[in-house]
Amino acid sequence: MSSLEFFRLKTREEVLALYGRFEPLGTEMVELLAALGRTPAHNVIAPEAAPGFPRATMDGYAVRARDTFGASAGAPAYLHIVGEAPMGAAPERAIGPEEAMRAPTGAMLPPDADAVVMLEYTAEHPDRTLEVRRPVAQGENTLQPGEDVRPGEVVCPAGVPLRPQDLGLLAALGITQVQVYRRPRVAVFSSGDEIVPLDAQPGPGQVRDSNAYMAAAQVAAWGGIHMLRGIVPDDFEALKSALAAALEEADLILISGGSSVGARDLTLTAIQALSGAEILVHGVAMRPGKPTILAALAGGAKPLLGLPGHPASAAVVMEVLGRPLMERLAGLAPAPPWGGTVTALLSRNLAGASGREDYVRVKLRQEGDTLWADPVLGPSGLLSPMVKSHGLVMIPLGLEGLLRGEEVTVRLF
Repeated sequence: MSSLEFFRLKTREEVLALYGRFEPLGTEMVELLAALGRTPAHNVIAPEAAPGFPRATMDGYAVRARDTFGASAGAPAYLHIVGEAPMGAAPERAIGPEEAMRAPTGAMLPPDADAVVMLEYTAEHPDRTLEVRRPVAQGENTLQPGEDVRPGEVVCPAGVPLRPQDLGLLAALGITQVQVYRRPRVAVFSSGDEIVPLDAQPGPGQVRDSNAYMAAAQVAAWGGIHMLRGIVPDDFEALKSALAAALEEADLILISGGSSVGARDLTLTAIQALSGAEILVHGVAMRPGKPTILAALAGGAKPLLGLPGHPASAAVVMEVLGRPLMERLAGLAPAPPWGGTVTALLSRNLAGASGREDYVRVKLRQEGDTLWADPVLGPSGLLSPMVKSHGLVMIPLGLEGLLRGEEVTVRLF
């Protein structure tokens, strides 16, 4: 492939559409607490009802609601107390007409009781007479079997990461293990003769390897397992050998660098030399991030994402294209359009990039009731604008720009 083909740019939508050729990873069974943040491979079905028995939700007295009809402070209803519902056990008897049973929060209701009158609306007399000063409706202050979850109900859908509250519900249902998709194992490389390790003092024309650490941190933040593979020089055999070795254990390869045309061609040549490799994308219609590569390796089973060498470009490409690719491998369902975004008003005019989607870094600022998005401008080789920003605003392909005061959607980091 010649460097001229770099200019046959694909749109972001075209790139994302290619992800369908990569299958989600295999699955594994994990213990409940280890499932936090993981993606269920199948719908998790409730094996039983929750709650499994009628229970009180307030401290008070279990009653038959009809026996309290018309009760008031001036004309209370009088019931006979027949005992107390024990915690963690079934009551020994039912209640009959004009009877009541003490019922602490969480206790199982006795048979024939259909409501709980709260303690503060009652008075208990020494002769075991209960004075009820307020009526209750049927079902008031109670939970009925299956009111929370019905047997056979989908409680955690496949493809949606598990949250702490999800684990709590699964625990209540007695589910101790969950089958989840594997976490993507991501090999992270930097390439280029100008890149030096973090602990080295850069010489003239050299920079420290910040891109690899930033990409590895993004991988970890999104639930993947990063495997830092160091710096590969601009050498065909070295690149080919490093990529081939990573394929043995990685599910996804990220290689950062090669911003010059010659270095890009060298990276492409090394990729194409791998058995079963196919270049899918060589250049994306977005700014920053134009020199992005997507390839299918190992007969189409494993993706490679080639990131631009400029730090801000690499970070934006990871947010816009890398994260959806990881989510695909991890079995995540497509994210809802409102996830991870806020709306704000743009604080200044912005010109778009001709022929490309333009991603502008912004910092959010609250002013009274108005949330403003302040553009944080700077060359794509600078990292500090990314650090100072809260998210990205996208100027769509074909749009000349955005105006001050226009409502925009901010994709949060």
